[in-house]
Amino acid sequence: MTHPRAATGAAAPRRAPLIRRPWRLAAEVTTLAVAVVVAFPLYWMVLSAFKPAGEIRSAHPRPWTSAPSLDSFRRVFEQHDFGRYFLNSLLVAGAVVVASGLIAFLAATAVTRFRFRFRTTLLVMFLVAQMVPIEALTIPMFFLMRDLGDAVPGVGLNTLGSLILPHIAFSLPFAIWMLRGFVKAVPESLEEAACLDGASRSRFLWQILFPLVLPGLVATSVFSFISAWNDFLFAKSFIISATENSTLPMALLVFFKDEGNDWGGIMAASTIMTIPVLIFFVLVQRRLVSGLGGAVKD
Repeated sequence: MTHPRAATGAAAPRRAPLIRRPWRLAAEVTTLAVAVVVAFPLYWMVLSAFKPAGEIRSAHPRPWTSAPSLDSFRRVFEQHDFGRYFLNSLLVAGAVVVASGLIAFLAATAVTRFRFRFRTTLLVMFLVAQMVPIEALTIPMFFLMRDLGDAVPGVGLNTLGSLILPHIAFSLPFAIWMLRGFVKAVPESLEEAACLDGASRSRFLWQILFPLVLPGLVATSVFSFISAWNDFLFAKSFIISATENSTLPMALLVFFKDEGNDWGGIMAASTIMTIPVLIFFVLVQRRLVSGLGGAVKD
């Protein structure tokens, strides 16, 4: 019996040999090298947190330890204000993520769906605001927070509000620009269909548009969370006397001493600071990948 392919004379398809191209192999090796370089400081931080004091001060450091110890972590948790600093950081970062996300979503929807005067000028101003270094605005914002505290209780110097408001202001331009692409990607015909079905604009906004833009919100929230969580400049500048309102980066100053820095305590505290960021990444990683992919495609 003749095979159908033989009868028609069609040749059987051949599989291409699984040979990696040189450029692809070079790209993979380069990516691996970059990942090692980026991850090495994190590895050294965690390693130093578990090293005993003698190994940390050794003139011949080794990339391992033969006697891991928890003494550095014990010294960190013995600081009576460390837990309060941790809660303050969570409160500030959480408030910044929620507030900046909601405001950026509404603002991005407004500048994308509505046509009004100076709309382009407003978008350009958002972009210009991102170019101004934070260090150049710290002193003017110090006086602004001082005067604002006299008029609005709870947002002046030595309060958590003095940390939340600046971070919201600095995270909004980037968040608005990023979310603008996600809102623009939602077709207007979907809104028209929702209106024909009797949905109000507010219902479309929160029940239809918001879930579709949620991956972009997660992507922007990661940057807002990291910025607020790791902030040291505002915490040092705006929290002057009320140490009970200090955040976690300020706890590192306890281990800088005149007689010698406690590098084990510094590395242990830094390791503890990194854990919430990693947990946050794990919780939002799926939506983060889809959000960044949507931003690139747009």
